[in-house]
Amino acid sequence: MLIEIIKFLIYSILIVMISKYMLVKALRKLAENLKLKPRTIGNIAGIATSIPELLTVTISSFRGLMGTSVYNIISSNVINFIQYSVSLIVNKNHKAIKNKGIIIQNILVILTIIFPIILLKLENTLNIVIVFILVAMYIIFYWISKKIYERYLSYEDIKIEEREKEQEVKERDNNKQSFIYVGYILIAGILLYFIGDALGSVLENLSESFGIAESILGVLLGMITSIPELVTFFEAQNHYKKEEDKNLLGVIEATNNLLTSNMLNLFVIQAIGILIYILI
Repeated sequence: MLIEIIKFLIYSILIVMISKYMLVKALRKLAENLKLKPRTIGNIAGIATSIPELLTVTISSFRGLMGTSVYNIISSNVINFIQYSVSLIVNKNHKAIKNKGIIIQNILVILTIIFPIILLKLENTLNIVIVFILVAMYIIFYWISKKIYERYLSYEDIKIEEREKEQEVKERDNNKQSFIYVGYILIAGILLYFIGDALGSVLENLSESFGIAESILGVLLGMITSIPELVTFFEAQNHYKKEEDKNLLGVIEATNNLLTSNMLNLFVIQAIGILIYILI
């Protein structure tokens, strides 16, 4: 059993490290080279930091551990919100939460914490209808988030455009670097696939051979797979520290990172997990 637990920790840490130092950083640099706005960068970071959850939930579902995948999503979304809140306090950006757009986005985040708890109660009755409901809710949440940004936060884009006009950018160098970052992303994806497959075997052994509860495995996975979000929340706000508008721009990026990550975890990744579980 001890060997399996060690394997579990090693594979989990590898997933986090590859996500943090290869996948997330490469996506971040690629987004900056393409001169993307904080909201877009936050969305991309949210997608990148949800890849560990995608791997662990998919693997758990393939192995028949539906409870593990549900607990994984619940704990991930809760921990993401806690980490986000802590990052605002540490960076002294908590005043930016008073912005109406940020407030509404955080309400959506709280809903992504409540809904998986409901799913947990329905664990024994999960079916294809739930999958369609989750996908539909993702579309609704995305539309609301986009409208909120356009109404309350898009004016911040003007500041970025003005700053970019003052900077000299070497387009040719940026293009070369972009190809390099795409290569890093592909390599990271391949490594994550193989490590994730190995982690799946360990999860199955821990659950079936040693009787470890799926809820415990799910919470542990949630804690581990939430580490990349912690990194990106702080990075987003530190990125704008030298700018006068750092308070709101950094929070916009971190908030969209949080919301995108939680939405994907619940409405897309969990739906994929349920679909796999039903088919298998």
